[in-house]
Amino acid sequence: MDSEASNQFKIILGSSSIARKKILSEMGYQFTTMSADIDEKAIRKEKPEDLVMALAEAKADAIASKLQNIENQENDGKPTLLVAADTVVVYQGMIREKPSNKEEACQFIKGYSSGHATTVSSVVVTNLKTGFRRGEWDKVEIQFHDIPEHIIDNLIEEGNVLNVAGALIIEHPLVLPYVKAVVGTTDSVMGLPKALTERLINEVL
Repeated sequence: MDSEASNQFKIILGSSSIARKKILSEMGYQFTTMSADIDEKAIRKEKPEDLVMALAEAKADAIASKLQNIENQENDGKPTLLVAADTVVVYQGMIREKPSNKEEACQFIKGYSSGHATTVSSVVVTNLKTGFRRGEWDKVEIQFHDIPEHIIDNLIEEGNVLNVAGALIIEHPLVLPYVKAVVGTTDSVMGLPKALTERLINEVL
């Protein structure tokens, strides 16, 4: 990704996630961020793949209509691309979103100990100038060693795990030593698969 190309369009990341901001920066893009105020619990789907796509699309729609109200599409001819994303964790066939409380987060993490979980992450990129949109999902399997009780307590105490799908932060320094294998890419687990995002950006331009 050369800086020449990034001058051809603007990017809005439709997420307040620190991990997603970090990944998009690593990809070499400059962007602004906006978060969508949607009731995620109001959107229900049986399949995790359908759920993450529906959630990312709802986030994109909410931000796009917010932007229409502001009318901030400056007429410099550059398209603005809106990148929205969503991630859920699937454990033993059950979809896990953000934990409701510390007890649930604790129960989630105890389940991963000596087990495995799958993350399903969606990316939806909308060209706000043309209205053209492309979206897809990516799946990663994570296998864990036994996670000691005191590590789980420390994670809950610190609280970051309460704000993420399935209370799962594999890049967390406390968690990392207990990750046995990742079948897929870490950026996808963190909420923004780089290769997929790059491809969708190119497809909507």
